[in-house]
Amino acid sequence: MNSTARHEAERGADGLRVVVVGATGNVGTSVVEALSRHPGVASVVGVARRTPEWRPEKTTWVAADIDPDGADLVPHFRGADAVVHLAWKFQPTHDPVTTWRTNVLGSIRVFEAAAAAKVPALVHASSVGTYTPGPKDRAVDESWPTHGWPQAAYCREKAYLERYLDAYELKHPEMRVVRMRPGFLFKRESASEQRRIFAGSLIPPQLMRPPFVPMVPDLPGLVFQALHTDDAAAAYVAAVTRPVRGAFNLAAEPVLDPARLSEILEARQVRVPLPPVRAALSAAWRLRLVPASPDLFDAVLRLPLMDSSRARDELGWQPRHSAVEALQDFLDGLREHAGMDTAPLAA
Repeated sequence: MNSTARHEAERGADGLRVVVVGATGNVGTSVVEALSRHPGVASVVGVARRTPEWRPEKTTWVAADIDPDGADLVPHFRGADAVVHLAWKFQPTHDPVTTWRTNVLGSIRVFEAAAAAKVPALVHASSVGTYTPGPKDRAVDESWPTHGWPQAAYCREKAYLERYLDAYELKHPEMRVVRMRPGFLFKRESASEQRRIFAGSLIPPQLMRPPFVPMVPDLPGLVFQALHTDDAAAAYVAAVTRPVRGAFNLAAEPVLDPARLSEILEARQVRVPLPPVRAALSAAWRLRLVPASPDLFDAVLRLPLMDSSRARDELGWQPRHSAVEALQDFLDGLREHAGMDTAPLAA
């Protein structure tokens, strides 16, 4: 059977029924919107702790919690052609047990419920953060080790789930498992949420525009990849609708480094030593002035650059926005206090 025939065999008479877990956040809203517009998708079930007023077409909402003490997820998954798992808790970074319960134990509940409901496909939101520290001068493919940066809870949790899925795929060979590994994801509507998660109230958003940013620190390792969230959503839809398996790196060009950031922000690029910057961030985190931990900052400086060739070749995917445009869209949203009518993205 060729790939087109297999693709059609996976599709119901009226189109695909897709369940999106974590449907109201940065990625979830873009994935739900992209699925609702796809002609091959008949219906979308959005699962979230708090159902929104937002009502995209073909979409129904279910209030459910993935935490270990949450209600049974299997009834929500029965009859689905695919489950897309996006739910993730970034905070509180001062309480890693709480994030572990949701992100690891909760994700395992989603995986096992999908298997129990006999869902044919599971698409999991992994991350560049799952990768072992790697090069900044060349791009690595999906075979790069996925042991994360052990000090950062986010990376530990993403890496642990990769190991769990390794065993899960052996136990459930009939299920098509896809792992999406995007770079940093930005869009205008996510600005308020991401500011709350990573910056808190320390930096007023109105200052994040020229000429109020005085300089960009030229730090060793401050080289990373970004992607517009809507482009990531297009890759998720392709993973749902095409008969693919395995991991896919997702990133847009160009690579963002201090020189590029200084152009975007119209700020001076200044070489500064890493230890005092790291010490200042650590002190701010301990004093609860910023919510993002210094360990995550350490991880960012060590993340490898990713090669997205496999996504282009097997998903037929190509980002419509450059990394610069994605970041600019986010900065515009930050200055405008942008958001959406969902609990996580509320302005």
